[in-house]
Amino acid sequence: MVADTKERLVDGAIKVLGSEGLAGASARAIAAAAGVNQALVFYHFGTVDQLLSVACRQATERRVALYRSRFEAVQSIGELLDVGRQLQRTERAEGNLAILAQLLAGAQTDERLAPAVAAGLELWITEIESVLGRLTTTSPVADLVDVPGLARVVASTFIGMELYGGVDPTGASAAVTALERLAVLVEVVDGLGPVARRALRSTLRRSSR
Repeated sequence: MVADTKERLVDGAIKVLGSEGLAGASARAIAAAAGVNQALVFYHFGTVDQLLSVACRQATERRVALYRSRFEAVQSIGELLDVGRQLQRTERAEGNLAILAQLLAGAQTDERLAPAVAAGLELWITEIESVLGRLTTTSPVADLVDVPGLARVVASTFIGMELYGGVDPTGASAAVTALERLAVLVEVVDGLGPVARRALRSTLRRSSR
């Protein structure tokens, strides 16, 4: 019964974030969405912020789990971008990107919410890092790529493009096109013969010194 109530409160928090935004995520609104007494918010979670933190984490875990098999099937940077675009379309249609935008905005000024939002983003970054690590293992640039850093660049780029797209859809589309061209370039490099690959690796090492 306790677990059921806590789950209903978490689901209620996610629902309110999607419909009312962070400003409307009060204990009363969340309890009403969950169909329980307002006092249970504080009984189970202590504060509304703590409930929102748990909701952020659990909601992200659920979404990541849905896409894990797609990430595991990716065989190229281009395919990774395709998954990213599919993910954006689905998450936007279901209102999850709007919730993320609210949480990101709130985390800028609420130090209690920021760790939960960061932890949620880290779940996505871990999946992306796994894909990039696998794809770059045999690449000529493998020993020059900071995979964890690159995974964060990819994640933050997609988040930024989504937020940017709300005010400048054309600019966001152009950014996606640029990423697609970069993916093609990476695939061309990976398709080079052994001699060309060695020459490229040598050149990149010299330029990185």
